[in-house]
This record gives sequence, C-alpha cells and structure tokens, in this order.
Amino acid sequence: MADTPATPSMFGGLIVPLLMLMLIWYVIVLRPQTKERKAHQALLAGLKKHDEVVTMGGLIGTVVNLKPQTVTLRVDENVRIEVERTAIARVLKDRGESQPSAGGQGR
Repeated sequence: MADTPATPSMFGGLIVPLLMLMLIWYVIVLRPQTKERKAHQALLAGLKKHDEVVTMGGLIGTVVNLKPQTVTLRVDENVRIEVERTAIARVLKDRGESQPSAGGQGR
C-alpha cells in the first residue's frame, strides 16, 4: 500500500510561490513604471508656451506652439523643429539647471 501525494497539495504548493513571484514583480517593476508613466503624462499635459524643455534625444528648446500630438520648439534663432509630445523628456526651470553648480552657492 503505497501512499501517493494528493493532487491538491501539490497544486497548492505551486500556486503560493507563483503568486508571491507575481506580487514581487508587481511591486518592483510594474508599479514604479505606472507611476513614472503617469508623472510623464502630467508633465506633457502641463506644457505651455515659453517652457524650456529637453527632448529624449537631448535637444534643448523653448516651446513656441502646442498641438494635440506635436510641439514646436525653437532651438536657435530662426530654427524651429516639430517633435511629438511624447519625445519631451523633461521641463527645465532655467538654463542653469542642466549643469550642476561648482560651488553649490547660487550667487
């Protein structure tokens, strides 16, 4: 008379670790990505004329025109480029923000 392990205990033994892995994956990967995506969408929704922005490609320009899907940037005198809104990586407060200060004092 050989005792065979019951199927439900083996099934339950596989489900609990799998659920734990899914929970860890959610907390470590998916949740931070969702927060970052929402913050980026809020940044894009809050764009306005005369904001100085950096694109994903590293171009720095000033917003001169906003359309539903695109943004026109002035990157130099008489040089304007049109990029997709999603290409905007961040908004600069002022030109000096992109370079760290050497002494840490503003003036």
